[in-house]
Amino acid sequence: MKLIDLSREIHHKMARLPNHPMVIIAPFSTHEEKRVVDGYEFSSAVISLNMGDHSGTHVDAPMHFDDRPGAKGIDEMPLENFFTEAVCLDLSHKELKSDISIADLEDAERAAGIAIKPKDTVLLHMDFFRRTHGTDAFITDFPGLTKESATWLGNKGIGMFGVEAVSPGRPGRSNFEVHHVCRDMGFTHMEGLVNLDQLVGKGRFRFIGFPLKIRGGTGSPIRAVAWLES
Repeated sequence: MKLIDLSREIHHKMARLPNHPMVIIAPFSTHEEKRVVDGYEFSSAVISLNMGDHSGTHVDAPMHFDDRPGAKGIDEMPLENFFTEAVCLDLSHKELKSDISIADLEDAERAAGIAIKPKDTVLLHMDFFRRTHGTDAFITDFPGLTKESATWLGNKGIGMFGVEAVSPGRPGRSNFEVHHVCRDMGFTHMEGLVNLDQLVGKGRFRFIGFPLKIRGGTGSPIRAVAWLES
């Protein structure tokens, strides 16, 4: 068994979309503060976290992109959704700021030598994190799905898909359309994944990425992991 960590480090003022809360991490208590109880000395260190439910590597709940009554919050989503069979498609050849077409997905599925199955988690490796992390381009220059290519994934019956970028579609209308494809076809997506290059050519594997149980959460940070048998 081999586990591959697919999650970004959560750190102070990490890159995020400007319409999302900034991540603020600060000491709350340190080991310099001593407590004495019944003559026994003890110290504990605790940090304070202030961040949105879409911080770092995270999954969107239906409530995020679906304003209809009954849309589920993250605490209502079945845990089975986050422990699934998975595949990774190699789209690392795509240029920055480019659209990912149906043909791109078909070619990547064929090259991977796999078939996407119902309930699969589909991860899309775009070599985006390596190319842009630490620059302004990380927030704006990612390749993205279109309404048509997201629909192609939906027609496969997938449970969710995941990308390295901060959004699944290119900024603007295309991104909104991709979110609404998720709404209308009943699947969701993850953003902010890393290390997807380590899954290219590995065939099928298990994906694990449980969310926090945030009451009414519109999403949640996850510790995304790929489980390879060898």
